[in-house]
Amino acid sequence: MDNSHSGSQKLYDLTINWRAESVKDILSKTHKFEINYGFSQSPFGNVLIMSTALGICGLAFSENTGDARTMQDMTQRWPHAKFTHDENHAKNLSAPVFNFSGKTNLHIIGSPFQIKVWRALLQIKAGQVATYSDVATEIDQPSSVRAVGTAIGRNPISFLIPCHRVVKKSGGLGGYHWGFALKENLLTFENKKPKIYEIKCQPLPLKSVL
Repeated sequence: MDNSHSGSQKLYDLTINWRAESVKDILSKTHKFEINYGFSQSPFGNVLIMSTALGICGLAFSENTGDARTMQDMTQRWPHAKFTHDENHAKNLSAPVFNFSGKTNLHIIGSPFQIKVWRALLQIKAGQVATYSDVATEIDQPSSVRAVGTAIGRNPISFLIPCHRVVKKSGGLGGYHWGFALKENLLTFENKKPKIYEIKCQPLPLKSVL
């Protein structure tokens, strides 16, 4: 399996280019990679934004868990990264995302299996939901529902990679890493605009993360 993938989608008037690569591939180029971080505001509360030279690699809502715990939660995902605080940079990155206009880039970093799951999430359109079994089937591993659920819970880019659109087979909403109430709010928000996402194929130019 080729662990490096790229693509594009549209959120209202926001064009989102994304590139996914495994953390192992990144570390093969350097012992450390740099991640900038800072907090900003969104329509869904306070949000932590993290980014590499390629784009946003982390987006986490902190209204339920608090800023400190959210930061700890996110930084432990990439223990080999060097983290640099840059509040202005975070606000600049969050502006087009939550104004839903302009352009932004995502740098999706994880294990090959996680990336496979997160790419499947990008296929779930706004106004729709899928079950954990649906996602497992989509990645051709129908018996890996539990592992799929774990990978969904580890999604580092909330909202833009829509893990909130995955629900229980019974019809219940299921859990959400950043709080059940927020999951309800996100789904309600998207149900008002059922045709938000448009999936395209537009590679993101390769750049160095050094």
